[in-house]
Amino acid sequence: MIGTSAGKPLPLGATILPTGTQFALFSRYATAVSLLLYDNEPDAEPRIELRLDPSRNRTGDVWHIAVEGVGEGQLYLFRVDGPSEPERGHRFDKRIPLLDPYAKATTGAFPAPKGIVVSDEFDWQDDRPLNNPLRFSVIYETHVRGLTMGGQAAHPGTFAGVVEKIPYFRSLGVTALEFLPIQEFNENEIKRRNPLTGEELTNYWGYSTVSFFSPKRGYASDTSRGGQVREFREMVRSLHREGIEVILDIVFNHTAEGDEEGPTLCFRGIDNRTYYILSEDRRHYKNYSGCGNTFNCNNPVVRSLIMDCLRYWVVDMHVDGFRFDLGSVLGRDQKGRLMENPPVVERIAEDPVLRNTKIIAEAWDAAGAYQVGWFPGGRWAEWNDRFRDDVRRFWLSPDKVTANLATRLTGSSDLYLRDGRKPFHSINFVTSHDGFTLNDLVSYSRKHNEANGEDSRDGNDQNHANNHGAEGPTEDCGILQIRRRQVKNLAATLLLSLGTPMILGGDEFGRTQAGNNNAYCQDNPVSWYDWALVDMNRDLVRFYSELVAFRRRHLAFHRPEFYTGLDNSYNAIPDVTWYDEDGELPDWSKIDKLLALRIDGSKADVLGDRDDNDFFMMFNATDRAVPFRLCEAPENKRWLRVIDTAREAPDDILPPGLEAELGDRGSYHVEARSLVVLLSKP
Repeated sequence: MIGTSAGKPLPLGATILPTGTQFALFSRYATAVSLLLYDNEPDAEPRIELRLDPSRNRTGDVWHIAVEGVGEGQLYLFRVDGPSEPERGHRFDKRIPLLDPYAKATTGAFPAPKGIVVSDEFDWQDDRPLNNPLRFSVIYETHVRGLTMGGQAAHPGTFAGVVEKIPYFRSLGVTALEFLPIQEFNENEIKRRNPLTGEELTNYWGYSTVSFFSPKRGYASDTSRGGQVREFREMVRSLHREGIEVILDIVFNHTAEGDEEGPTLCFRGIDNRTYYILSEDRRHYKNYSGCGNTFNCNNPVVRSLIMDCLRYWVVDMHVDGFRFDLGSVLGRDQKGRLMENPPVVERIAEDPVLRNTKIIAEAWDAAGAYQVGWFPGGRWAEWNDRFRDDVRRFWLSPDKVTANLATRLTGSSDLYLRDGRKPFHSINFVTSHDGFTLNDLVSYSRKHNEANGEDSRDGNDQNHANNHGAEGPTEDCGILQIRRRQVKNLAATLLLSLGTPMILGGDEFGRTQAGNNNAYCQDNPVSWYDWALVDMNRDLVRFYSELVAFRRRHLAFHRPEFYTGLDNSYNAIPDVTWYDEDGELPDWSKIDKLLALRIDGSKADVLGDRDDNDFFMMFNATDRAVPFRLCEAPENKRWLRVIDTAREAPDDILPPGLEAELGDRGSYHVEARSLVVLLSKP
């Protein structure tokens, strides 16, 4: 007979004790709960089933038990009984073993993964979250599996594979990796084939979480029980040693259980009414996520789960930040209405444990909420899709958006100034996982998603893309030249704008998805990084690394405050001055595809009272060369060329000390579709 005791209601989940393990599970409406202990992953039946006594093993709504002799590596599930009354929102089914919502690792064996008891002991070697200021960050968005599946990694597609790429990230100069979801998900939930090849499609991106506390088992080369936890920690520790932060894309807006026809894995069978926003008839789910259900984020119990989860990843896994997928769902109340001050949003922002953690919202959802610039909660940063669209439209479309570009270059004050946030709260991006790669953005004018098996109904139709004369691959040297120039224009605009830049992984070496702008189901070379492109496009990789280094060297491009247009440094020069190509103040109602600005580097870091160089930047998105009149350089200084995207490598961007002299000329010939940056020196 196995030894047990009552245990305690907190903490929830499985907690290792000196003599065994305690298990605790929330369920308000359950009438009976059993703990199931398994010996092996494939076992359909438990070795032992421990029925919890409501008078002894229940405190309030928490069921708990301590089991002697059970420790790290133990497999477990719960059986939860209660009313099966969909009309009242209850979907209990005692026949289905259920995963613990607080499981810190799972077997990953779908359709019935088991929880794994995990120890929190790990030799961190004095590691802790880096807490680099957001304004100094350069984020690299990537996919753990896709990053190394297409190369020569010793451990392809894993956390260990990420570690193998650390020297590359160091040379590129990025400060943070933002991973697509790494919490356990079922990659085989899509029951559809590629109509072109017959290949089975998968949930490659992972935006369908099964277990919020568990790193994905399939992303670990260590296949021992709980090995994914150790390997994830080793990856974080290794990245931190090189000054690189870890940001997790986390999906609290819905779960993998889908709508009422979906599988019962965890939350639905434990307490359906608490964990989900239900429709008025209680039988169906509100679907603000577009994925069948909506997590009931502002229920007090669910709020606590979210906070416990975030704290766990920060305290026990040492991550540095989170990007909240469809973050506007966090702002909906228990009836689905958007709230002015959502409790969970405010709690995340103000939580003392998370105070230095980066929190980034995708400030919209699938039901029409759009809160870019308005996301509540004070210190939240946001993915700025207005930046993405305006920069694309300036360089790639005929749209007249030059005034918009000026606003995006200077931190999007139209969005973030009014509520006291700063330029760095704008996460600037031109491309992300959700859309074209940068190479495809300048090579295709429309999406090519046939391989997804949805008749190309999926994916965004409004891409502001431009193929520059041929759809897809071409051998036309003229088209290839202009495409490469446009990639540099878009990259330079991103890295030289106020705000926090995010690079889509692989853009720096010309990664392509063959025109697929929604490759969520393509676990194959369409999505995998082709590392042979690094050598083929070494000039582009160099341009990116020099560009990142240039940004990080110069305070003017990550200043903590918005420009005012005033002489804040008392040197008779405004902090920013705008020009047309003739050196005059632009007529914002008429200016089109041509723009110049001067940045005063004096007191660029107003917090540290430090100076930088002055800069003169010229943008020409027309199809003709244009001479730009230069403004006067600062007293006793001259303008030197640093960047000219029309020039071939290595003259397209020059390292410090090798900037090009301009002589005494008062104008600069800016080629068609190109960007030029000058800086001042004595």
